[in-house]
Amino acid sequence: MNNTEKIITEIKEFHRDIEAWFHGKEDNNGLYKKLMSGFDADFKMVTGNGDTVTLTAFSEWLPEAYGKFPERSIIIENIEIQTTENHGLASYVEIQTTGAVVTRRKSSAVFVIGEKKACWLHLIEKWI
Repeated sequence: MNNTEKIITEIKEFHRDIEAWFHGKEDNNGLYKKLMSGFDADFKMVTGNGDTVTLTAFSEWLPEAYGKFPERSIIIENIEIQTTENHGLASYVEIQTTGAVVTRRKSSAVFVIGEKKACWLHLIEKWI
């Protein structure tokens, strides 16, 4: 798998898994480990509201969200990737639908690329 494919795979699998997490229908211990395995230890995220979230804060929030949104769907569109040997930059649009509420965000993410997979290093979300 080339570096572009590693990043696309990580983006798609993460969003599929976080949707399953929100639904609360899968083994939460195994799914939690899978979700967390995709992040670099130095991961940080800037949310659409401008808040900075560290990997520790995200890992503490995740159990609170398990099963809280059983109707939520997540769609990823317009993935664009640029890579070097060890890093990648991705941008994409994420659409979350929960009942009649639809939110859209433009996301930009930096990945550290390893031998087998790409790991999230930094994520910035902007409401659109």
